[in-house]
Amino acid sequence: MKRSHFVLSLIFLVLLIDQVLKIWVKLNMPLGDSFKVLGLDWFQIHFTENKGMAFGIELGGDYGKLFLSLFRIVVVGFIAYFLNKLIQKKASFLMLACISLIFAGALGNILDSIFYGVYFSDSGTFHSPRLATFMPSEGGYAGVFYGKVVDMLYFPMLEGFWPKWVPFVGGKYFMFFQPIFNIADSAISLGVFISIIFYRRFQKEVDAHNAPKTELAKEDSNNLPIAPKTLNTSSSEEDETSSKEDSKEL
Repeated sequence: MKRSHFVLSLIFLVLLIDQVLKIWVKLNMPLGDSFKVLGLDWFQIHFTENKGMAFGIELGGDYGKLFLSLFRIVVVGFIAYFLNKLIQKKASFLMLACISLIFAGALGNILDSIFYGVYFSDSGTFHSPRLATFMPSEGGYAGVFYGKVVDMLYFPMLEGFWPKWVPFVGGKYFMFFQPIFNIADSAISLGVFISIIFYRRFQKEVDAHNAPKTELAKEDSNNLPIAPKTLNTSSSEEDETSSKEDSKEL
């Protein structure tokens, strides 16, 4: 498989799963609603929205939201440029997969910010939730770049209270894992995690691609076999003929 086809296929697959799940949740679940997946208490679909970054982290105000959306676009453009360079340099499929996952995840959340506010009605609030509609006659709930990111993956695996002897948090309630996120966030996290695990391998690969051509040429020339020296037979033959002529004269 060509590297370009691999990258495009992986990005398309992540975006397809991410957007299909987001749109289904947006149109079929009121804000704050949840259900268990396969009856499991620790795996739930819980519909929430956020104006900010991954895992519900937000920047204050409309200007913060606008800055975040524009910043994401710049970052995605840089990642796309870097990914294209890696394809041209024939980087390993593992490195391409990591960068493709990060790119697809960032692009998936950008689509929410750019288009969801324009094409969907508001899902309400936690106190007065309602189902959203697609292409409402009164228009969307926000302008371009001000859409909310849809989150739904919830894994409350462990909950309870900290022991009282634990400093600062003793006796307080805790839950693991509390953040609610989406497929795009998962793709970014997975790409970053694999990049950290294989950092040394990727660094060697980048250094090999960035090595100066002059050094590579020297290494190749040093590895070439040495050609055997040719004997100058013509000069020896001339010396023999001249010595014969001298002996005849004598």
